Amino acid sequence: MEHFTIATVAEQSADFRRVLWTGEHTQLVIMTIPVGGEIGEEVHDVDQILTFVSGTGKAKVGGQEKNVAQGDLVVVPAGKKHNFLNTGVNPLVLYTVYGPPEHADKAVHTTKEEADRLEEEGKDEPPTE
Repeated sequence: MEHFTIATVAEQSADFRRVLWTGEHTQLVIMTIPVGGEIGEEVHDVDQILTFVSGTGKAKVGGQEKNVAQGDLVVVPAGKKHNFLNTGVNPLVLYTVYGPPEHADKAVHTTKEEADRLEEEGKDEPPTE
């Protein structure tokens, strides 16, 4: 059995993105968006659910905008353009579940730049089995 005290685990990670667990149909990822940073506008072929642990930010999903803070949850259906921005004075910390998996199992990306580069190089692909 996998077990996480997810808010604590997420807040202890300074990495931009860290894959905690990958299953056949879903994937659990924690993220820390630095002050002034963002995930970056993107579209996935998978569903995504984001839950915010600390910090404040702005969610942009499918042309709509909403402020987000600790305890908020945002659903991003597959195919919707989205971005999440840190608008606060502290890191914006969250955990997200992708269904099906979106990233390489056990991937750790220290910065957004590293994450973007590895995605562009095809080195951040989800498991095929």
